[in-house]
Amino acid sequence: MSCWNCRAPCGPGDLLALPVRSELNPQAPLVPLRELVTIERALGERNIYHKNLQNVVYVTGDVAGVIESPVYAILKMNGALARLDGRDFGGTQPQVAVYNATMPFSTAEPAMKWDGEWQVTIEVFRDLGLAFAAVLILIYMLMVGWFKNYATPFIVMTVIPFSLVGVLPAHWALGAFFTATSMIGFMAGAGIVVRNSIILVDFIELRLSHGRPLREACIESGAVRFRPMMLTAFAVVVGGLVILADPIFQGLAISLLFGAIASLLISPLAVPLIYYMTHARHHEKPPAPAPADETCTVTP
Repeated sequence: MSCWNCRAPCGPGDLLALPVRSELNPQAPLVPLRELVTIERALGERNIYHKNLQNVVYVTGDVAGVIESPVYAILKMNGALARLDGRDFGGTQPQVAVYNATMPFSTAEPAMKWDGEWQVTIEVFRDLGLAFAAVLILIYMLMVGWFKNYATPFIVMTVIPFSLVGVLPAHWALGAFFTATSMIGFMAGAGIVVRNSIILVDFIELRLSHGRPLREACIESGAVRFRPMMLTAFAVVVGGLVILADPIFQGLAISLLFGAIASLLISPLAVPLIYYMTHARHHEKPPAPAPADETCTVTP
């Protein structure tokens, strides 16, 4: 039993200590409830709960303390559930089935259905993943229209996963959990990564149109375009520092900050290198023709 306003656990003694006032004499002093009632203990019928027309037993709990995110706690509990034998609980299979976003089809076998905040977390990550995939497709289509080919957009987008090199270790170093806001920050940082890659590839193609060799154009792109990329990353860092200490949006700030820093360090090297490896064979100079052999003709 818990208090309705503070949600703190309480017992019969706390309930009996509640002061009450007489309805007949409002001016009378308050008296504790224990002076007016008598406690009798008895056995009651067990409540039977149903969900989707199936019998269920609810076991509730909150995650607090060192592990604040339900992801890590439930993954650890799933490992413990995998060691259980379903036949010890009236089932016929050795494994206890675990369900996350779906319900068991029947109650013939014992099963565990995670609900509440965990199901919300699953649905949020699923929806964010689908939205991110749709955004990547739209970005690819826009770049195909700009560069007029299908290979260059892939080069631009290959560095998006590289931002995880900064995001995941940063969460570990700062002791933060990878939450839904971290996923949102990674998606927002992907736009910054793509922007940096676009200005690198655009500079390479501009130098090629001026007649520069492919090798020199790729080297110059990383050196010349590093300054605007550094200014962009600096602006993201300054803006992200404001919400870095926020307990809710800390994951968003970490993903933006360290994703931008990782992009600043990786993109100027990776994008020109990948572009060079992809287009090197098309820009190779044809071999010079071999000199003709001199022949001597004798006329009688």
